[in-house]
Parts: sequence; C-alpha cells; structure tokens
Amino acid sequence: MSERGPRERMVFSAAQLIRRDGVAATGMREVAAHAGAPRGSLQHYFPGGKEQLVNEAIGWAGRYAGRRVSRFLAALDEPTPSGLFAEMVRQWTDEYEADGFAGGCPVAAATIDCAESTESTREAASAAFATWTGPVAQALSDMGVPGPRAGDLATLMISGLEGALLIARAERDVRALTTVARELGPLLDAAVTKSD
Repeated sequence: MSERGPRERMVFSAAQLIRRDGVAATGMREVAAHAGAPRGSLQHYFPGGKEQLVNEAIGWAGRYAGRRVSRFLAALDEPTPSGLFAEMVRQWTDEYEADGFAGGCPVAAATIDCAESTESTREAASAAFATWTGPVAQALSDMGVPGPRAGDLATLMISGLEGALLIARAERDVRALTTVARELGPLLDAAVTKSD
C-alpha cells in the first residue's frame, strides 16, 4: 500500500474499513489514520466529503473484484465455470480460515447501509456489481456458455457468493461458502453448450 499516493491509500483504506465495519461506523478520521494520510488531505482529495470517499471506495472494490476474475482463471489448469466459482469462493474461505470473519464485501456493506438513504451510493454499488459481473459473464461466455445465459449465471454466482458471505460471517463458519460452491458447480458446468 505504501507505493500508492495518499488519495489512493485513502480509497483503499475506506474500502477495507467499510468491509469490516460498514459505512456508518467508518469515519473520515479513521480512514486517514488507516491510510497514514494527513487528515487535512481528506477535504483536498474528497471535496464531496464522506459520500464521495465511500462511492470511490465502492468503485475501487468493484474494479478489484472484476480484475480478480482473470487471476482466478489463470489459477485453473482447465477453466470451467465451476472452477472459476470455486476460486471466487476460495478467496473468501482462505481469508476466513486464516484471519477470522471480520471482513465482508465492501460493496454489499455499502448497499446494506446506504441503498435507501444515499442515491449516489446506491448507484455506485450498482455500478460496482456490474463492473464485477461483466468479467464473470465474459469468462463464462469464453468457456462456452451462451451469451444471455452467461450474464444470468454471473449474477447467480455473485448473488450466491454474497449470500454465503453473510451466512459465513453470522455462523463464523465457512460451511455456507463450501456448500454454495459444491451445489452450484454442476449447474454452472451444465450451462456450457459449445466447445472451443
């Protein structure tokens, strides 16, 4: 994180704090302290205040999740829809088994906290989910899932993952994550209708 400039560090820090504590409990002072940035720089970089910072953190999280798709595919000897989903889930099971269940998805946290109260944050969350869903759908399409179905299954994968994250955090157990990967895997693979 140190090679990032103060603005980028604050956006990253906001995403990390939101994923752990939610939007309401994430204060601007905490973000600056977490980022190792001077508090005075917050107004300089985020003249729209906390709302702007939260929205940018959500955008960052959506881009991060979207970029991870190519990494997950690269980890597979032979890419399959179930393999991609297993890698998406593994990222979280590994984190929870190593570090505990404190963190979740910052986009989901912001949606829960702000979807009804802050229109710009709801829009940022919607855009972040689209930024994530797009690469998943493209990967599925590249594996032979027909175009419209690829988009639907990408939504199903992300929805299943987000729901399993909530249950895992509530139960303090990865059971829901491993279950969703196991149960959705065959359905995802069955959607492949063409071979390369």
